[in-house]
Amino acid sequence: MSEDQNTDVPPNHLSIDPRSPFYSEEVLSRDVGIRFNGVEKTNVHEYDVTEGWVRVEVPTAKDRRGNPMVVKLSGTVEPYFRLEK
Repeated sequence: MSEDQNTDVPPNHLSIDPRSPFYSEEVLSRDVGIRFNGVEKTNVHEYDVTEGWVRVEVPTAKDRRGNPMVVKLSGTVEPYFRLEK
Protein backbone atom coordinates (compact mmCIF):
# COMPACT_ATOMS: atom_id res chain seq x y z
CA MET A 1 0.00 0.00 0.00
CA SER A 2 1.48 3.34 -0.98
CA GLU A 3 1.56 6.11 1.59
CA ASP A 4 0.92 9.62 0.35
CA GLN A 5 0.53 11.97 3.28
CA ASN A 6 0.18 14.98 0.95
CA THR A 7 -3.22 13.89 -0.29
CA ASP A 8 -6.24 15.65 1.20
CA VAL A 9 -8.81 13.34 -0.35
CA PRO A 10 -10.11 10.32 1.60
CA PRO A 11 -10.57 7.03 -0.27
CA ASN A 12 -13.59 6.43 -2.48
CA HIS A 13 -14.87 3.64 -0.21
CA LEU A 14 -14.20 3.36 3.53
CA SER A 15 -15.61 1.39 6.47
CA ILE A 16 -15.07 1.63 10.24
CA ASP A 17 -15.64 -2.15 10.61
CA PRO A 18 -12.26 -3.95 11.01
CA ARG A 19 -13.75 -7.04 9.31
CA SER A 20 -14.43 -5.08 6.11
CA PRO A 21 -11.99 -5.11 3.18
CA PHE A 22 -12.54 -1.33 3.01
CA TYR A 23 -11.30 -0.74 6.58
CA SER A 24 -8.11 1.35 6.91
CA GLU A 25 -6.85 2.22 10.38
CA GLU A 26 -4.29 4.59 8.84
CA VAL A 27 -6.98 6.61 7.03
CA LEU A 28 -9.40 6.57 9.99
CA SER A 29 -6.65 7.89 12.29
CA ARG A 30 -6.65 11.06 10.18
CA ASP A 31 -10.25 11.84 11.28
CA VAL A 32 -12.49 11.51 8.22
CA GLY A 33 -15.64 13.65 8.14
CA ILE A 34 -18.67 12.90 5.95
CA ARG A 35 -21.17 15.30 4.40
CA PHE A 36 -24.23 13.45 3.10
CA ASN A 37 -26.58 15.50 0.93
CA GLY A 38 -24.88 18.61 2.33
CA VAL A 39 -25.41 17.63 6.00
CA GLU A 40 -22.59 16.61 8.38
CA LYS A 41 -23.05 13.00 9.55
CA THR A 42 -21.31 11.57 12.62
CA ASN A 43 -22.87 8.08 12.62
CA VAL A 44 -21.54 6.78 9.28
CA HIS A 45 -20.24 3.20 9.37
CA GLU A 46 -19.34 2.90 5.68
CA TYR A 47 -19.56 5.00 2.54
CA ASP A 48 -19.02 4.74 -1.22
CA VAL A 49 -18.64 7.97 -3.19
CA THR A 50 -18.91 6.42 -6.66
CA GLU A 51 -22.10 4.49 -5.90
CA GLY A 52 -23.50 7.40 -3.83
CA TRP A 53 -24.44 5.74 -0.54
CA VAL A 54 -23.68 5.67 3.17
CA ARG A 55 -24.50 3.15 5.88
CA VAL A 56 -25.56 4.89 9.09
CA GLU A 57 -26.26 3.50 12.55
CA VAL A 58 -29.81 3.14 13.82
CA PRO A 59 -29.40 4.36 17.42
CA THR A 60 -32.02 2.16 19.05
CA ALA A 61 -31.51 -1.15 17.21
CA LYS A 62 -29.00 -3.99 17.55
CA ASP A 63 -28.53 -7.06 15.38
CA ARG A 64 -28.57 -10.59 16.82
CA ARG A 65 -24.84 -10.36 17.62
CA GLY A 66 -25.28 -7.12 19.57
CA ASN A 67 -23.78 -4.91 16.85
CA PRO A 68 -25.53 -1.66 15.89
CA MET A 69 -28.01 -2.00 13.04
CA VAL A 70 -27.21 0.09 9.99
CA VAL A 71 -29.31 1.34 7.09
CA LYS A 72 -28.12 2.21 3.61
CA LEU A 73 -29.03 5.68 2.35
CA SER A 74 -28.49 6.94 -1.21
CA GLY A 75 -27.40 10.46 -2.05
CA THR A 76 -24.38 12.74 -2.47
CA VAL A 77 -21.39 11.62 -0.36
CA GLU A 78 -18.57 14.08 0.37
CA PRO A 79 -15.75 12.67 2.53
CA TYR A 80 -13.04 15.01 3.80
CA PHE A 81 -10.23 15.09 6.33
CA ARG A 82 -11.02 17.28 9.34
CA LEU A 83 -8.35 19.82 10.14
CA GLU A 84 -6.30 19.17 13.26
CA LYS A 85 -6.55 21.95 15.82
